[in-house]
Amino acid sequence: MIDNARIVKVSLKNTAEGLALFGPQDKFLHLIEEQTSAKIRSREEEIVIQGEPGELDSLQQLFEVLLELVRNNYILNERDIHYAIELAKQMKADQLLDLFRGDIATTHKGKPIRVKTIGQKQYVSTIKQKDIVFGIGPAGTGKTYIAVVLAVSALKEGKVKRIVLTRPAVEAGESLGFLPGDLQEKVDPYLRPLYDALNDVLGPEQVVKSLERGLIEIAPLAYMRGRTLDDSFIILDEAQNTTPEQMKMFLTRLGFGSKMVITGDVTQIDLPRGKSSGLVEAQRILKNVEEIGMIEFAEADVVRHSLVQKIIVAYNEDKEKQLDR
Repeated sequence: MIDNARIVKVSLKNTAEGLALFGPQDKFLHLIEEQTSAKIRSREEEIVIQGEPGELDSLQQLFEVLLELVRNNYILNERDIHYAIELAKQMKADQLLDLFRGDIATTHKGKPIRVKTIGQKQYVSTIKQKDIVFGIGPAGTGKTYIAVVLAVSALKEGKVKRIVLTRPAVEAGESLGFLPGDLQEKVDPYLRPLYDALNDVLGPEQVVKSLERGLIEIAPLAYMRGRTLDDSFIILDEAQNTTPEQMKMFLTRLGFGSKMVITGDVTQIDLPRGKSSGLVEAQRILKNVEEIGMIEFAEADVVRHSLVQKIIVAYNEDKEKQLDR
């Protein structure tokens, strides 16, 4: 309720709601205060906000949405607060409520897995609707993790008969030849993020059993040549490091009853100088094919530590300055 267009009051049911809303040592409240010139204070069982009318509207929406999440037993974290503040500036904070309503899966420990950004929600719905989907964007946006979660769900529901996970074994400044062991042991470090996501969703024991039974296959991209993959959920990770020929080869492996998700970050290409990225080329060539989904994540979709988002923004700003010179 707006009083004299300068004060807004948001009611709390009890002091516990205020504690959950403001965070440990009022950390969340301080994050919000840093982003506004309005005065925010809590008085008994209400939050009183004083400031300019435009700011009041977005802050009222922000607190009401965060309060709704708290009342639905969602435990807020620092990243949620940052994201909610950015959405509230555009009067879009209410979209957060949709994100936290549905779980897309649970971890092997029973913890719910939810989408955390609007970009992730769009990604999930596109993967469910289309047979080939590209997830392109910076590190920490959950591109690979969500794809693995959806692949495991599809396998459990009997929608596919197996999961195939692959990455190009391109050396990011390190040499494969100097790693100890046979080819499998040399390639495994490149596939570690895929194992990590699988272990989180299925649990390490179940992953080992699924690999032994052939329900899950993890292999370098070169192993895909000459195969047609039916009834499979296929994920190509780190796709920015494919050559155009490799990308075309991979995409044409699609068989009946299969889904493909291609993930990558075009700002982190490790290919030798002069070699073009298959992901960049595929984006250009396939952008008008309606049956293919193209989801581009932004810095706002980063769900790791808030510093990761700031690092990505700083690097992007520096890159733009270099291009302007």
